[in-house]
Amino acid sequence: MTIPEWTRLENSAIIYPSCQTHKYAVVYRMSVTLDKIIDRALLNQALVNIMPRFPGFGFTVRKGLFWWFLRKLENDAQLTPGGPLKPFSIKKNGGYMFKLSASGKRIDLDVFHALTDGTGAMTFLLSVTGEYLRLAEGVSIEYGKWVYDPAEAPLEEEMEDGFDRFSGAKGSLDQESPAYHIKGKEELPEVLNSLGVSLSSADIAAKAREMDCTVTELLSALMLYSMQELRRNDPSRRKHSALRMELPVNLRPVFASRTLRNFSSYVYLSLDVANGEYSLEDAVREIKYQKRLYVQPSHLTRRIAANVALEDNFAVRCVPLFLKKPIINIINHLKGDKYATYTFSNLGRIELPEAMREHVRDIHFILGRTRKRSGSCACVSYGGTLNLDFSRKIAEDDFERIFVRNLRALGIWARVQVPSEPLRPEVGTEQKRRPVFRSSSLIPRFLLSI
Repeated sequence: MTIPEWTRLENSAIIYPSCQTHKYAVVYRMSVTLDKIIDRALLNQALVNIMPRFPGFGFTVRKGLFWWFLRKLENDAQLTPGGPLKPFSIKKNGGYMFKLSASGKRIDLDVFHALTDGTGAMTFLLSVTGEYLRLAEGVSIEYGKWVYDPAEAPLEEEMEDGFDRFSGAKGSLDQESPAYHIKGKEELPEVLNSLGVSLSSADIAAKAREMDCTVTELLSALMLYSMQELRRNDPSRRKHSALRMELPVNLRPVFASRTLRNFSSYVYLSLDVANGEYSLEDAVREIKYQKRLYVQPSHLTRRIAANVALEDNFAVRCVPLFLKKPIINIINHLKGDKYATYTFSNLGRIELPEAMREHVRDIHFILGRTRKRSGSCACVSYGGTLNLDFSRKIAEDDFERIFVRNLRALGIWARVQVPSEPLRPEVGTEQKRRPVFRSSSLIPRFLLSI
């Protein structure tokens, strides 16, 4: 395929650079733990080898006159020192919107969400890991869903903007009431507290079957059920009665897309306790029916179409970016986290080729600081273990402790880590790298594209 010098930023990603500050950005981390100490030189070589297979990861975000756009980088990606999960300077990172580092036996990938969503990032990380194991251990890998062959040419559809393709003709957004927010003492901007919960995938799957729901539905309902106890002891609880979970939805299987760019939406799952609290069984039943209704293609298409129509509105398009950015940032600051209590992102079960399973011990996924909400939870299942990584910007861990207690009440025992495994990196000295572009590539259409 021919790799363009520039391309438009996809619809769902526009908000991320618009709201980025030196203290806040939507970042997340994915981690793979191996059976041996990482050879940093070989990992860096694996990164260099895999980059041509993922051309979308070789772009940086740039300001146009009317919108943000993605521009191709000419400098190579490099391994970076380990560090805490926090916003990073894209410009000082050589223009790259991701950071790959090694800490002991663990490989960490930090991603600015404007680059890709969780599915795209995990595919990239596991492909780098596969190439590293080929170089370090000489393993022969059977490539497939999560692990791509670096020798193969990238596909056109992997670079497509799925929102433009599947937006539909008409759309509308649901009107939601403000949600209850978990209270607590907010930490300094550079602090991210975390708690890891690891449990048996078989145990939680068996309990989900027993309650006639999926694992995601059970965990979402259990979290909302646990929030009831927090709200019950909150003096300000009468202000908002809606306990609402924001659940990201991977749109690729829904619309048969192979894109590696951002292609996810979200649904809200709610329990309104204005007229009384729910039992766990009732909460599971309510959440199950809500989720299965909201993830129907017709409902998701309507939401996508509404967002794309707003971006394509001629009046909106003609507003210069220097005016759009503060307006979008203010709206996000005031309303972005207003309608949900919490975020729960479940990446699902990871199946690796047999040659990699012998060396990959664990996989984790954790979300960075939120702007207004107290915290988030990310989940991934691998090798018979389901890892829940809770992250929060407040000091109190009451919600996590209540959740673990309720989990154990179901007969599911879990191992708890504080902080969670992905936030235990070795810290190194950061080297500043500047992005490099083709000197002749910056032409007026980059700036004038609307």
